[in-house]
Amino acid sequence: MPRPITLPFEPHLSQVIAPGGTLRAAINLGNPILASRDAQGEPLGISIDLARAFGSLLGLPVELQVFDSANASVEAVTQQRADIGFFAIDPVRGAGIAFTGPYVLIEGAYLVREDSPLRDNAEVDRPGHRVVVGKGSAYDLFLTRELKHAQIVRSALSRTVIDDFVAQNLEVAAGVKQQLVMESKRFERLRMLPGHFMLIQQAMGMPKLRPEPAVALLRRFVEEAKASGFVADALARHHIEGAAVAPPTTPTT
Repeated sequence: MPRPITLPFEPHLSQVIAPGGTLRAAINLGNPILASRDAQGEPLGISIDLARAFGSLLGLPVELQVFDSANASVEAVTQQRADIGFFAIDPVRGAGIAFTGPYVLIEGAYLVREDSPLRDNAEVDRPGHRVVVGKGSAYDLFLTRELKHAQIVRSALSRTVIDDFVAQNLEVAAGVKQQLVMESKRFERLRMLPGHFMLIQQAMGMPKLRPEPAVALLRRFVEEAKASGFVADALARHHIEGAAVAPPTTPTT
């Protein structure tokens, strides 16, 4: 069982964070490093462990709102239909979400065909290259800003990126390195480009309209989850490879 996380805080903050009396946590299944389903179809993963640990700290029951994409999870928190969520930090999302410091770091990588002339990440952003990403994902947001010449093609979900890459005969697929490696095993003659094109800072967040003391408590919670070994234990317990515990962040107060 995950170890409990304890922190001193003003009791009224539980109601501020979860006005309905239940902590509603938006869970994105689009990134299998963070959340997936077990054999019975129940959600499991580090996101679920953190949500339940935060609910336990607040003394509140937890309601998991499960989504298939990061975009849907972002909308739920931004529109205050959920109280907390788990996201890659991005300035676009920051318009409606107050982020904690990151709790894990994940590599974003490129996949190509075995016979592709591409050998390096720097070669991707060239005219005529089409890069498929999960719509609304951290990679979509990042590459929309960074790519100046290549064309972005958006797949409905992160887990359908490889299918669209193959079906549409595209030049490059982008996403979570481990997910691309896993999904590519269903096809032949595909390979990863070495290294990564971005390092994703995965954090927790809540609606930006929530008072600053509520946000500060969530930030303190994430820092304690890292410092106490909770995050490292969760990664090991769920057999997650390719994600590293983020270094400490000084919480904003």
